[in-house]
Amino acid sequence: MRSAGHNFAARLLDRVGAGSRLIDAARGDSHAGAQIRSGVTGFAAGFVNAGLRQGDRVVICCALDTHSSLAYLGAMYAGLVPVPLSEATFAASGEQVCGRSGARALWSARGVRCDWAAQRGCIALQGALPAPAAHAEPAACADGDLAALMTTSGSTGTPRLVRVTHGNLIANTEAIIRSQSLGDDELAMLILPVSYCFGASVLHSHLYQGGGVVFDSRFMFPDKVLRAISEHQCTTFAGVPTVYNILLRRSNVRSIALPSLRRFLQAGGALPLESVRQMREIVPHAGFFVMYGQTEATARISCLSPQRLIDKGGSVGLPLDNLEIRIVDADGRSARASSPGEIWVRGPSVADGYYDDAPGSATKFHDGWLRTGDLATQDPDGFLWLVGRTGEFVKMRGVRVGLAEIEARFAGVPGIVECAAVGVPHAEAGEALALYVVAETGADEVLAALRRCMPPEWICDSVTLVAELPRTGSGKLARSLISELAPLAVRRLTPGGPA
Repeated sequence: MRSAGHNFAARLLDRVGAGSRLIDAARGDSHAGAQIRSGVTGFAAGFVNAGLRQGDRVVICCALDTHSSLAYLGAMYAGLVPVPLSEATFAASGEQVCGRSGARALWSARGVRCDWAAQRGCIALQGALPAPAAHAEPAACADGDLAALMTTSGSTGTPRLVRVTHGNLIANTEAIIRSQSLGDDELAMLILPVSYCFGASVLHSHLYQGGGVVFDSRFMFPDKVLRAISEHQCTTFAGVPTVYNILLRRSNVRSIALPSLRRFLQAGGALPLESVRQMREIVPHAGFFVMYGQTEATARISCLSPQRLIDKGGSVGLPLDNLEIRIVDADGRSARASSPGEIWVRGPSVADGYYDDAPGSATKFHDGWLRTGDLATQDPDGFLWLVGRTGEFVKMRGVRVGLAEIEARFAGVPGIVECAAVGVPHAEAGEALALYVVAETGADEVLAALRRCMPPEWICDSVTLVAELPRTGSGKLARSLISELAPLAVRRLTPGGPA
């Protein structure tokens, strides 16, 4: 059944209240209540007036600002299929994504250069679109109709396009609201791009609940963002592990008061428990929510509430209340209790595949289940404990150890800010570790600290100090680029001492 009520953007707009706000902290731009509704419907009317029809794909080159979000929601409201890309991803892969998605148009907030658009028959639009009428009716959509093509992080090449439906968005947004106990007066500080499913889910959940979002593109100066949180009285802050590392080490978060903050949200990789502990000590009145998700599941899959950090710290929590989880062994059978296996997830927020990759869809999606590629154990209470990715292991003396487990252990070592591990050949052990470390101390001090906490069964070949680790646009570790890093110092970890 098709109805305007199944259109996610229309349903979201119906819930926008008088107190809802979209604010660009860097530029001073602000939309409230009726302005948000007129902005979304105005963009919808503008897209239709430009010749686009329901089902057409439109690439949205997103800046971290209000207009990009209004354009994204306006396209969805009109029944189009937005393909949101960050400006960096658009510059690197925009033409390819436009071609693969069959986009009929592209929109950018700041008029990015795209000389290839006309050759591909793609209408290039920019800025605020002229609306032919003050009001545009929402397109009638079914739950299973395509709402957006969301890109994966693209850490190993060109991003895939995930088929996200209106029903996926409704189900995941409502489950996220329940898991975070969001009220109708929430205001999120968003420094993550809306093209990233985590950033999009923060936008969706806070507007859908009748609250709002503050966008701030100045996180290269983190104190400006912290002061904007205080100025606008934000209640939520969302970040990936890199973001929290920056706050703890390169900002004045310990001295800038954040009285309005109610919650921190963290996803996108493992954050050491010590970092979580420090954030909780610095802002004790704000709960810390640790989450796990994938773009292929719309956004979030599980959530660890602040109340369970003491007894379940290190876990990524319980599955959202409308999802079913299986832990599956290498033979495709349910893993034994507390044994590691691949996370399979099923439920209304799981997408039905990739837009342009039938073989990939057949591998990743099976009979309603999403094969996440993430390995975990599930304890008797149902909590998930990630141990790594399929293929992201090093086998030392016949024993497999997940790279994520290795990195989590060393990230908590004094003097080490971040650590990435890769496997290298070893004559006796088969494989050994090569560690790439961002440190606050010198190479010899780091080496001594690693010696003290290195399990005897682990074999380390080298420790390389680097200025920073390579990241994707969403802040995740770009493991494929580690070998290209320029070393600050290299040390060998041998039985006799530093070489």
